Amino acid sequence: MTQATARRSVILRQRPHDVPRREHFEIREDAIPQPAAGEVVTRTIWLSIDPYMRGRLREQQTYAQPINPGDVMTGETVGEVIASAHPDLVPGDIVVGARGWQTHCLSRAEQLVKIPRHGAPLSAYLGVLGMPGATAYRGITEICQPKKGETVVISAASGAVGSVAGQLAKRAGARVVGVAGGAEKCLWVQDSLLFDDCVDHRSLDLRAELAAACPSGIDAYFENVGGAVQAAAFDLLNAFARVAMCGMVSQYNEREFPPGPNLGFVVGKRVLIQGFIVSDKPEKLAEWRKLAAPWVADGNLLYREDEHEGLEQAPEALAAVLSGRNFGKMLVRVGPDPA
Repeated sequence: MTQATARRSVILRQRPHDVPRREHFEIREDAIPQPAAGEVVTRTIWLSIDPYMRGRLREQQTYAQPINPGDVMTGETVGEVIASAHPDLVPGDIVVGARGWQTHCLSRAEQLVKIPRHGAPLSAYLGVLGMPGATAYRGITEICQPKKGETVVISAASGAVGSVAGQLAKRAGARVVGVAGGAEKCLWVQDSLLFDDCVDHRSLDLRAELAAACPSGIDAYFENVGGAVQAAAFDLLNAFARVAMCGMVSQYNEREFPPGPNLGFVVGKRVLIQGFIVSDKPEKLAEWRKLAAPWVADGNLLYREDEHEGLEQAPEALAAVLSGRNFGKMLVRVGPDPA
């Protein structure tokens, strides 16, 4: 492998008002940094692309600082250590946690987690064994809490979070209904993930099809998309239903969020609706990896990845995620696997 002589970074050029496009970003080159005491430089292999990134492009601060024009776009990576000024990490180690749409990242060593060089595919640590998997784990086990015989509905069921959430609900003995976009995704959700049913959110009558798939109503709903899917699911919530509010990706490109639903039913039905951010409990990530790694290894926890090639494709990959054009966990291959 030829040794790189410069670092390439994707910089936010201007804030998008709707869908992020390539012209909102630019690529800059500079020298590969050298680590100071306690720091590590990694060569990026995989870059994670996730819906939350749209929120970072807004001027308003949410639960995290926004990205400002001139800043490097944020995103978690898997990379190979190429220089280290910390005794716990040495060149050749593979780590997850460095952040930035960059070919080379400079990080504090304590922000990184060493992962096995050989074992699960390295990309899995950004998806099924990473933040999306841990998100599904928290939402299902802490909020949805499915029980045997209950009906659980998972929106964005073929995505990185939804696909894991549904499999966990099945493990708990629930009847699981997915909602996904298009026949191909619905077929995978039913035939590969073994959900009990899957409804295409592009159908002519989403409400009727979801009602037919949930004849006993909905006991738990894992929310990833908002919009029409949410409205259809809320209509079917049973008394004492639980709703895990993970994301609202269908609305992320809106300049202003549309008015919310009338939530009067929440009182009468005693519905629990809870939002959550996976980073609120960072210890859950290690807990999830320990639990899920054997399932991934033996093929009992399935996942799918959608790969773009090259750092310059990151803006297009983000646009694809926000429009539902991805099929599975979205990743950008930035560099080759380690030798």
